[in-house]
Parts: sequence; C-alpha cells; structure tokens
Amino acid sequence: MGDVFKALSDLTRRKILELLQKEPLNAGEIANYFQITKPSISHHLVILKNCGLIIDERKGQNIIYSIDMTVLQDMMKWFMNFMDRGESDNEEKSI
Repeated sequence: MGDVFKALSDLTRRKILELLQKEPLNAGEIANYFQITKPSISHHLVILKNCGLIIDERKGQNIIYSIDMTVLQDMMKWFMNFMDRGESDNEEKSI
C-alpha cells in the first residue's frame, strides 16, 4: 500500500484520477489538462498503473485509461479499520 500513498502524494496524479473519475481518457486527452510534456504524463500514468490505481485498455490505436476502484476500496477499508481501532482504544482509556 506504500506505493499507493506515494502515488497519491503527487498533485498531478491526484488530478489525473479526478479526470478519470469522470470518464475514461487516452493519454493525449489527459495531457490536454496539463501544461507539462506528454512524456511526463506518461510517467505519471505508469506510476498510477503500477500501483493498481488505474487500468489501461487498447482500443484501436489508442490506450484508454480508467480508474480501478479495487485499490481505493482496499485503502478505505484500511482507513476504516484504523479509525475503528483508534476509537476503541480511546473508549478503553476513558473507562
């Protein structure tokens, strides 16, 4: 899960995820939202893909990127378990 946190620490990658939340896009469409080079966008996409936050699918000559909610759901479960443990620890201390 460390790779996911590292990927999410970057503003550009978080913005890419926000774009893909709305609709699947190819790399060129994603690049249109940024003032950085296309190779830089590709680098960010590789990082997001390697940690499982996005998936890609070839459609003709394009590669279409979309969010893979599985990792985000796993993170949410971890956060919820973490919060539950923290609350139960606080309840035990106050007794």
